[in-house]
Amino acid sequence: MIPYGRQDISADDIAAVLAVLQSDFLTQGPAIERFERVVADYCGAKYAVAVANATAALHIACLAADLGPGDRLWTVPNTFVASANCGRYCGAVVDFVDIDADTLNLSVAALRQKLLAAKATGTLPKVLVPVDFAGRSCEMAELRQLANEYGFVLLEDASHAIGARYQGRPVGSCAFSDMTVFSFHPVKIVTTGEGGMVLTNNEAMYRRLLRLRSHGITRDSADMLQPEAGGWVYQQLELGFNYRITDIQAALGASQMTRLDHFVEQRQQKVQRYLQLLADLPLILPALPSAENRSAWHLFPVQIDVQRCAHDRLQVFEALRSRGVGVNVHYIPVHTQPYYLQLGFDWGQFPVAEQYYRQALSLPLYPGLSDAQQDQVVQALQEVLS
Repeated sequence: MIPYGRQDISADDIAAVLAVLQSDFLTQGPAIERFERVVADYCGAKYAVAVANATAALHIACLAADLGPGDRLWTVPNTFVASANCGRYCGAVVDFVDIDADTLNLSVAALRQKLLAAKATGTLPKVLVPVDFAGRSCEMAELRQLANEYGFVLLEDASHAIGARYQGRPVGSCAFSDMTVFSFHPVKIVTTGEGGMVLTNNEAMYRRLLRLRSHGITRDSADMLQPEAGGWVYQQLELGFNYRITDIQAALGASQMTRLDHFVEQRQQKVQRYLQLLADLPLILPALPSAENRSAWHLFPVQIDVQRCAHDRLQVFEALRSRGVGVNVHYIPVHTQPYYLQLGFDWGQFPVAEQYYRQALSLPLYPGLSDAQQDQVVQALQEVLS
């Protein structure tokens, strides 16, 4: 079975992990700060906080934005549930903004309309979570303008997009967002096994993110409410979490970062090859970003063109799986999940995301995908769609 995504582990990655295993620190050691610095420097951000996974990153980022009960978080339906759940963890009301049919990212036009209506009713969001779907940045400059106008915190979920660029800047620079989140799951661009990170240029948010990662505790006497003598002293200033990442994972991540641009280049080459090989099939292929932008191509999402194809998505999915092609679907619209249906959402509320979902397939895409495997994917599609 050719998977839709997988990690790429080198001898250098293994050596980096082995070095940590033979060191004095397996967790809460120097490898974590080194990893954070590598990512922050690559992206051009001032601060980075590595955590156990991207869901933890989204959660503490929401808390650093002071999201709480009675507040509102908006995100898109076309994402993994974590982009919405982070708001619910904080007791906030979650709502959604439909996507753009071409980019599959948050629709700025739909957001503007929803913000105008929310302002009239006093229901503006405190946090907006745009998602860089499949590795392509959202229109962050326009979102920044709206954030300034309406006063919400812009938390960019770039779980798919490390290595991508927007207006010539690396995604994660936080040039437009207040905070940016990355994921390091094995199917993502670079991996730590499990892991995530929050980047920001805001020092106050950074210091709070550090505390929230580790039980709400500080050992910095400058932050203590009742300074006490003794090297053992720490104080819990707020309710935090054990969302720490290990030095083992951080060492793997730092090693992987040395190949980030190579990984993205490999993905781009395979995307170009897909676009050529699939051009004549009854598929809606993903739109390319403009020249000053670069997608990291975490996913290669296509849509079954129901106007030109006699088969529905389920038939195509099952036929491809039976031929050894591990296609997947990204994503089931979050508002249609049973948990969110119980909160009052329903089918029909976000029609663009729903229509995309009904036709969507993610084809295998990762640096180690060979031309022969890609040809196998294309041949299977040709057989199934004919």
